[in-house]
Amino acid sequence: MPVIDRQGYIAYIEEQGAGTAKVSTLYSIRPDGSDRQLIDQLNGYIYAPAWSADGQLLAYSKQAPREHPKIYIYDRSSNTRNLVVNAEGSNMSASFSPDGQDLLYSSTVGGNADIYKMRLSDGNTQQLTTLPSTEVQPSYAADGKSFVYTSDKIRAGRPRIYRYDFATGNATAVSTNGYVASPQLSLDGQRMAYLNGRKAAVMTLTTGQVVNLAETGLDEPARLSPSGNYASIQLAA
Repeated sequence: MPVIDRQGYIAYIEEQGAGTAKVSTLYSIRPDGSDRQLIDQLNGYIYAPAWSADGQLLAYSKQAPREHPKIYIYDRSSNTRNLVVNAEGSNMSASFSPDGQDLLYSSTVGGNADIYKMRLSDGNTQQLTTLPSTEVQPSYAADGKSFVYTSDKIRAGRPRIYRYDFATGNATAVSTNGYVASPQLSLDGQRMAYLNGRKAAVMTLTTGQVVNLAETGLDEPARLSPSGNYASIQLAA
């Protein structure tokens, strides 16, 4: 699932091998294929890269063999990688707040997949969802007052997209039909990229208009550029 930062760099993952021989490599690259930079590599899996709004930080999950996924942050200015979430369970789908001070992510640390908020300055963590259903894949709104996420609280195995309001703690359904997952809000708050069935799609939130970009063959969502005018998708080879 490639993601684009404010400077136009695309973060993406290459995988080679399978099983215990799986090697995953995380790169950033310009859209024209130039200036490819190695960010991280391991024997195992790398998941869900996500840029901060200013493009200086990149959060992602790493999973070595026989270990649980952990969330790291790569700092472009210092070329360093720091472990930030190492709770027992699966720690995935990080999303930076607009000011880069907080991180949303999903974790099964409590035995169920819920969404948590971490203050990066001191690691203070707050659990935001407590339902027995699955709550995953958070994405901050541009104003920092809400986020969208995926939940199957209505029917197990049939996820929908919801918006969580920080002020009230309430969640409301976003108008989508069928199987939908993996939302990402544009920086201007006007559009949402997501997985619509098996198609990468973009919705204009003010009108509800949906553009299905492609059936990727990988069940991967679209990811918007900072301007919201372009989207990246990953297609099966």
